[in-house]
Formats: sequence, C-alpha cells, structure tokens
Amino acid sequence: MNADLVDLLWEGLLETLYMVFWSSLFALLIGMVLGITLVVTEKGGLLESPKLSKVIGSIINGVRSFPFIILIVLLLPLSRLIVGTSLGPTAAIVSLSIGAAPFLARIIENSLKEVSAGKMEAAKSVGASPITIIFRVLIPEAMPALVRGVTIGIIGITEFTAVAGAIGAGGLGSLAIRFGYQRFREDVLIATVIIIILLVQVIQWSGDSIVKAIHKKRYKFE
Repeated sequence: MNADLVDLLWEGLLETLYMVFWSSLFALLIGMVLGITLVVTEKGGLLESPKLSKVIGSIINGVRSFPFIILIVLLLPLSRLIVGTSLGPTAAIVSLSIGAAPFLARIIENSLKEVSAGKMEAAKSVGASPITIIFRVLIPEAMPALVRGVTIGIIGITEFTAVAGAIGAGGLGSLAIRFGYQRFREDVLIATVIIIILLVQVIQWSGDSIVKAIHKKRYKFE
C-alpha cells in the first residue's frame, strides 16, 4: 500500500468519523425529544395528548418513507442555508441528522415502552412529577435497550455517510466511488470497504460493552 493511498484513506476516514460523530449527536438529541414525546403523550401516557402523538408519529413516518438519497437532495437547500454550502462533510451533517432522527425516535420510543408500567405507577404514587419520572425512572430503566438501539442507529448513520458520498459529501463513501469505482482502483474500493466494516465492528463492540457495564453495575447494587 503506497503512501498516497494511505493519505487518501486516512483523510476519508477522518471525514467519515467527523460526519458520524456530529450527525449521531444531533440525530440523537432530536430523536430523544421525539421518542420521549411519543411515549408520554400517547393514550394513557404521563402527559396524555393522543392528537399530538399522532401528528408527531405521522411526521416521523413521512420522513422515514423517503429513500435517503432523495432526502439528501431535498435537504440540499437547507444545508446551504445553515452552513453556506451543499457540498462537503459539514453540509452532509444536516441531511444525515434529519434523515436519522426519525429512525432513532422510533428506536427510542420502543425502548422506553419496555419499561414496566408498574415502576412508573410506583413513582406516581409517591408524588413524583412527570419530568422526574421521565429522567429518574423511564430513561434509566430503559438505558440498556436505549444503548442497543442507539448503537444500531449510529451504524445506520455510518452506512448513510457512504450514500452521502455519492453527491459530494466526502468521506470513505466518496473515496470508494470517485477512486474505487470511477477510476477502476480496486485497491481503493477494497480498502474502503474493509475500513467501513472495521468501523462498524468497533461501534457495535462499544455499544455491547456499554450495555454489559450497565448490567454489571445494576446487578451489583441490586
């Protein structure tokens, strides 16, 4: 492997990590707000408001119905408005965040619904406020499932960066397309695929390790 190829791969990896980190952070923040809102506003929820829950659910389903490559194109004007350009890793973060947030919202919703209703009822019985129940009972009890779900979401965002590379986002996906496919550089194509596979494995391993640590701490004190 020559020095030029190493430099290309290193630059592509750094751009991919940059996109994955910030997109995951913003998507998680948006997804957490949406997911919690869906759970607490559903019928019988802590802050019951079925109409609001239905509206939010419909918006989430609508965004999720778009193929990601089309969603990126539709969000190009928004990226240009926010960051001043529609090209490069920073511009891609806008599309990646918005595209991944609804997916994470559903994962978070399902994770929170795994929490026993009895534990929330017990918190209500001692006069805990809805906010206290959300942050002291609901989220902590669902943490293992949340971590597993978020891990899946981050892996999905990693895959999305490869798709975003097709329209000038940069990263390993762009490298694979511009050099590996268009210039028939099989070494570049194979190397980028291997790096992405390794990156996904590291993300999955990290998520599994965090879940094990949570379980170990929880059972230790129980």
